[in-house]
Amino acid sequence: MLAFDSSDTPPTTEPAIKKPSHGSESYLALVWRRLRRSWTGMIGLVLVGLLILMAVFADFFAPMDPKATDVGFAPPQVMSFHDKDGNFVFQPRVYALSDSEELDPVTFQPIVGMDYDNPRLLGFFVKGAEYKLFGVIPADRHFFGSTDGQPVHFLGTDKFGRDVLSRAIIGSRISLMIALTVVFIVTLIGTTVGMVSGYFGGTFDIWLQRFVELVLAFPQLPLYLALTSLIPVTAPTNVFLAFVIVVMSALGWAQMSREVRGKTLALARIDYVRAAMAVGATDRRIIIQHIFPNVMSHVIVAVTLAIPSVVLLESFLGFLGFAVKPPLISWGLMLQDTATYSVIGSYPWILSPVGFVLVTVFAFNALGDGLRDAVDPY
Repeated sequence: MLAFDSSDTPPTTEPAIKKPSHGSESYLALVWRRLRRSWTGMIGLVLVGLLILMAVFADFFAPMDPKATDVGFAPPQVMSFHDKDGNFVFQPRVYALSDSEELDPVTFQPIVGMDYDNPRLLGFFVKGAEYKLFGVIPADRHFFGSTDGQPVHFLGTDKFGRDVLSRAIIGSRISLMIALTVVFIVTLIGTTVGMVSGYFGGTFDIWLQRFVELVLAFPQLPLYLALTSLIPVTAPTNVFLAFVIVVMSALGWAQMSREVRGKTLALARIDYVRAAMAVGATDRRIIIQHIFPNVMSHVIVAVTLAIPSVVLLESFLGFLGFAVKPPLISWGLMLQDTATYSVIGSYPWILSPVGFVLVTVFAFNALGDGLRDAVDPY
C-alpha cells in the first residue's frame, strides 16, 4: 500500500494576479507617451517652447536696442576666444571693424580690418539698453552681450545701422502674435461652423456649405492686397495690425470648417450619438459633450500645421509692405531690405530673418507631425 505524501499534492490556492503598479492612463497621458517616442515631434516641441519663450522675453534676449543706430550695413562680428596675439582666452570677445588709411587699389575704398586693440568682452546677464519687461517692469539686463555696453552685432546691421539680431528677436513677438491670434480665431469659427453644419445637415448644411465654398473660391492673395490697402497710411499701428488679423481670419476659417464638418458627419452616425438622441439629449449637449471631444484631436493637429502657413503669409505680405508698418517690427517687414539683388549680393546677412522663419515653420510642422501620430496611432 502506497503512503500518501502531502508534499506531492498540488497547491489548492491559485497564484495571486499581480496588479499593475499604476492606474489606467488617461487619453492625454497616452498621447504624451506616444509623442515622446517621436524624436521629430519632441524636437519640434522643444523648438516651439524656445520660440514662445524668446517672443515673451524678447527684450531680455535681444542684446541691443532694436531702434539704436550704429553704422549702416556692418557685417556680422564673429565671436573669438583668442586675443590679438593669438593666445587662447576663456572669456569670449568680438573685435569691431575699423577703416585703415590704406585704400583698395581696385575700388579705392578704405580697407576694413579688425580693431584688435579694443576688444569687446562678452558675457551673460550683462547691462545694456533699458526696457520695460511686459511693458511695466523697468529693466536693463540682457541675456548675452558685451560687458561694457558697447554695440555688438552678431548678425550685422541693416542700412540704418540697426542690429539685425535684436530686431529679429523683437520681430518674433509680432510675427508669432499675429500667427497665434489668427489661428485661434480661425479655429474658433471654423470648428463651430463645421460641427453645427455637419450635425444638423439638411437644407441648413447645404446653404451653409455654399457660403463656405464662396469664401474658398475667392483668390486670397489679390484679396489680401486689396483689403489691406484700404487702410490709410496715417492710421494708428494698432488699428492696422488689428485689421490685418481680421482679414487673415476672415479668409482662413472656411478650410477648417470643411475639415471639421467631414469629421462631424461621420461622428453623427455613431451609436453613442444616436443613443444620446434617443434618450432626449439636447442638440447643444450632444455637440459639446459627444462630438466636440472627438474632433479635438484633428483640430489640435490642424492648428499646429496652420501656424506655419500664417507665419509664411505674414512674412510674404510684410515683404510686399501690406502687413506690419513701422515702427512695429516683424520678420516680413525686415525682409523689405532684400528687395534688390544688388543689396543681397553685397550684404547677404540681411537675409537672417529667413532663418527665423524657417526654424519656426520646421518647429510647428515637426510638432504637428508628431501630434498627428500621437492622437491617431492607427
